Amino acid sequence: MRHEALEVIPHIDPARLNYQEWLQVGMALKDEGYAADDWEKWSQRDAGRYHPGECARKWAGFQGSANPVTTGTLVQMARDQGWQPPYDEGYELDWDSAIGARDERVVVNANWIENRDIPEPEDWKPAAQLIRYLELLYEAAETVGYVTETWKKDDKYLPTKGCYDRTAGELIELLGKCKGDVGAVIGDYNPDAGAWIRFNPLDGKGVKNENVTEYRYALVESDDTSIERQHAIIHELELPVAVLVHSGKKSLHAIVRIDAGNYEEYRKRVDFLYDTCLKNGLKIDNQNRNPSRLSRMPGVTRGGNKQFIVAENLGKASYEQWREWIEGANDNLPEPECMETVWDNLPELSPPLIHGVLRQGHKMLLAGPSKAGKSFALIELCCAVAEGREWLGWQCAQGRALYVNLELDRASCLHRFKDVYAALEWKPANIRNIDIWNLRGNAIPMDKLAPKLIRRAAKRNYIAIIIDPIYKVITGDENSADQMANFCNQFDKVCTELGCAVIYCHHHSKGQQGQKRSMDRASGSGVFARDPDALLDMIQLEDAEDEYRIPENRRSAWRIEGTMREFPMMEPVNIWFDHPIHVVDVNGDLREKRSEGQVKSKEENKTDRRSILNNAYEALSILGEVKVADLVEYLELTRQTVYNYIDEHPQFERDKATGTVIRTDF
Repeated sequence: MRHEALEVIPHIDPARLNYQEWLQVGMALKDEGYAADDWEKWSQRDAGRYHPGECARKWAGFQGSANPVTTGTLVQMARDQGWQPPYDEGYELDWDSAIGARDERVVVNANWIENRDIPEPEDWKPAAQLIRYLELLYEAAETVGYVTETWKKDDKYLPTKGCYDRTAGELIELLGKCKGDVGAVIGDYNPDAGAWIRFNPLDGKGVKNENVTEYRYALVESDDTSIERQHAIIHELELPVAVLVHSGKKSLHAIVRIDAGNYEEYRKRVDFLYDTCLKNGLKIDNQNRNPSRLSRMPGVTRGGNKQFIVAENLGKASYEQWREWIEGANDNLPEPECMETVWDNLPELSPPLIHGVLRQGHKMLLAGPSKAGKSFALIELCCAVAEGREWLGWQCAQGRALYVNLELDRASCLHRFKDVYAALEWKPANIRNIDIWNLRGNAIPMDKLAPKLIRRAAKRNYIAIIIDPIYKVITGDENSADQMANFCNQFDKVCTELGCAVIYCHHHSKGQQGQKRSMDRASGSGVFARDPDALLDMIQLEDAEDEYRIPENRRSAWRIEGTMREFPMMEPVNIWFDHPIHVVDVNGDLREKRSEGQVKSKEENKTDRRSILNNAYEALSILGEVKVADLVEYLELTRQTVYNYIDEHPQFERDKATGTVIRTDF
């Protein structure tokens, strides 16, 4: 699903971005054709760093780039902050969640959570409410910040800087004597606006973050969810809530224990808290992250409604206990087992699918450049599994195979299967074992394809599923190790759920590949080569195409190198791609051929130089005496290079007086 930039940025908190990331958001918006005002409006959410007019100044400097920042970057930023993009066919996603591990840190089942009522206190004692709040959050000697005076903007009451000159102990003592008149202690407040209080102690010098003396609590508040549902989610999440306050309107204010040692630790802990809440359906106003933030004061009224304490000391006893519980809530991993208990009763190994190469239930990657006929090779494998025959010299187990076609139109794909059978001269005795899923034009990311694939394949008893090619379904940046690890995990999911092998192909990176190891040739992250249980890599052989080409077929020569996890290292296999099939070089014609771009050894280069000199001398000697000058002209080399060729050759020498080249073995 393609996302519009303006749909994505509301899910990105500018306060959590560094300066470069903030610039990238602006670049992406401009690249997508939006206006500077869109960037400006979004940037205003970071009240601590926002400067009027800065966006317009930076915007003029965004002149475009050969590698522009796109909406994809914004999507990843939003994902990193906990956003889960919506997808079409939501019922498939519900089914998806049932077959694999639940999302990390998700403990609230949105389908089954029941709203939780919030009864108002029957015996309304305003002073007692505020006293209890102060007792729960403060030490007696700690300075408290609170606000009763307001100002109005756009029909909305906003708090002033407020007071920060009294301790919790002083306030508690005065409130205990006020006979219920809270205003006599904290000052009269506007009953339409209510009043506010800061939940972390201050130094008495101001109300900014730098004035906070203890990073003890954070505010969790959501205006986007019904208040009864907020109440239920807070309980389900086991948040370590010191006190839960009704705001007098549509939200609850949960004062959550953070107990950070410094501001940096506070930010990290609050980021984790907010991300976890978001994953569990509680979207929090990101402006509430600041440790000096105001929250609603219990014991006052607001627009005719009470601001009151709903509950105290909820959930886990501390942030550390809560985080450990959250991180372990989705831990459905198996327990370690002692080798002694299984030593005499080892489980059976999965049977081979391709003997000596791949077991059933495992993964294999076929990598190679264009022109290698990778798709034809996978179709040949599909046919070999269906018939229980050899593929490139390896015997295959017989069974049902599914070919997931992501690239070819339906007619071309079906014709290829028939062409391959004909070229192999195989009787199609078991084509009932071959299913083809044509998805050209319908490809979706692999994390969404996997559950659909599993659902369709669950009762068909496939022993092999072939996906061709994977670039059509890659999610994320193929050069990112963590993103590609997550992508490859989808193949594990298919293998585990269906008990069959998954085979897929990928292309080489650009440039000469002969100097690289076989497992370093695939494009993108090294995860591609190191994740599968078997890697077969195809590389073209130099010169063989011209020397051995059959004119009517235009065949090409290739070498397959492999890396196996379950089997011994294989010897390279030399093959011809004789369209539409690959044929093993049984005669050994390709054994000594070099792979494309392979660097020659010093001895090989010396042998080449000797051969060049031999051939040149023989050609020139037909005309008579051979001189150095003749060789320079014939070979189009410098005189010094020709001297070097002659001097290192054991069968030639120079007559320096005459400039003649003499062959000594005659």
